[in-house]
Amino acid sequence: MFRGKFDTTIDAKGRTSIPAKFREVLVDSFGDERFFLTKSIPMRLGGEQMDYGLVIYPHSEFLALEERLKDGGDLGFSVDQLAALRRIVLVPAVECTADKLGRILVPPDLRKTAQLERELHFVGMQKKIDIYSQSVWAKVCAQDEQNFPLDAPGLTALGL
Repeated sequence: MFRGKFDTTIDAKGRTSIPAKFREVLVDSFGDERFFLTKSIPMRLGGEQMDYGLVIYPHSEFLALEERLKDGGDLGFSVDQLAALRRIVLVPAVECTADKLGRILVPPDLRKTAQLERELHFVGMQKKIDIYSQSVWAKVCAQDEQNFPLDAPGLTALGL
């Protein structure tokens, strides 16, 4: 599983490095150094504008997601919702492999969508990795504090 948060940077050409710990998980847990980089689902983090991050899916996890979205009839989405999911998550996906130094090149359209300028946060989310700009990450953290289930009985069940 991908765990933890790692801070890094992206240069003007769109190059960034995937944290070594995450590269190890890709190979050790998912058996493949290949992965897909794509847009996250849209997030409303204040105001009317939608914010986005990027997501790294291990190769096998992305192929499984594609397969689930191929028919989509049993997922409970309308035809329009399913089409939106495909266009937002599947269409911009690029298959990648990090170089020997762990660097990848983030395409310009994905950099623009996720507002990636300099400071980045790689966030382990179990079977995927989220990537956020510094400004979007601050909004995500603020939203998480509002959404935290303070009095939920499930917290006790989780041992939290």
